[in-house]
Amino acid sequence: MNPFYVPLSIAVGVAAGFLNVVAGGGSLIAMPVLIFLGLPSAVANGTNRVALMAQNTVAVMNFRRKGYFDWKLGLTLAVPAAIGSMVGSSIAVSLPDEIFNKVLAVVMVVVLILTIWNPQKKLKGNKETLTGRDKVIGAIVFFCVGVYGGFIQAGVGFIIIAALTLLTGYSLVKVNSLKVFVIAIYTISSLIVFIVNGKVNWIIGLSLAVGNSLGAYLGSNFAVNKGDKWIKVILVIAVVAMSLKLLGVFSL
Repeated sequence: MNPFYVPLSIAVGVAAGFLNVVAGGGSLIAMPVLIFLGLPSAVANGTNRVALMAQNTVAVMNFRRKGYFDWKLGLTLAVPAAIGSMVGSSIAVSLPDEIFNKVLAVVMVVVLILTIWNPQKKLKGNKETLTGRDKVIGAIVFFCVGVYGGFIQAGVGFIIIAALTLLTGYSLVKVNSLKVFVIAIYTISSLIVFIVNGKVNWIIGLSLAVGNSLGAYLGSNFAVNKGDKWIKVILVIAVVAMSLKLLGVFSL
């Protein structure tokens, strides 16, 4: 492996972690870059999970310290998501690179649109307490979320925020605390699938994790209102270029 890949992975992780905090969509940067470094698509997918595991574990601990947490609801949603993620990950490790890259390119464009549109601001929940029926519906929905997250991950945060907002009516802070918990739990099961199938590059993955953690720290101290506009401009340019590359429109 080229020794330059370690500092580059850290830099990419910083960018991804920063974007995840201030704008969302960090995996839209990390995944294509890992593929461009020469990792097979399934290995890039698995390697990215190492960084996500570190990032979301730290986030869960922070939310817990601040008192924004609902363990019972979190587990109710995280368990079916973890089962679903094993299904999605099993599909991802066996999918040919060419097909996966095209799927990723399409997903990147869709998630980019969601990032710009920011539909969760338009969603309003209307329930403070959940009935048994709500929890059953939530479990079914989050099984599907887990399948998607286990398969490709990019943009899953938007889906989870929308689902939780409609389902619970909780504040955005509490919704985000549930989101990072669900992602952390199902990332464990999906990462196991990738590890068992030998689809993780640990050197790059751990380097990326260091960068993600640093980026998340920097992002949490960044003036979002001041920086959000420029972050989205950069994200649009990067995602469009990478999508075209993944679709084979041009080569680097």
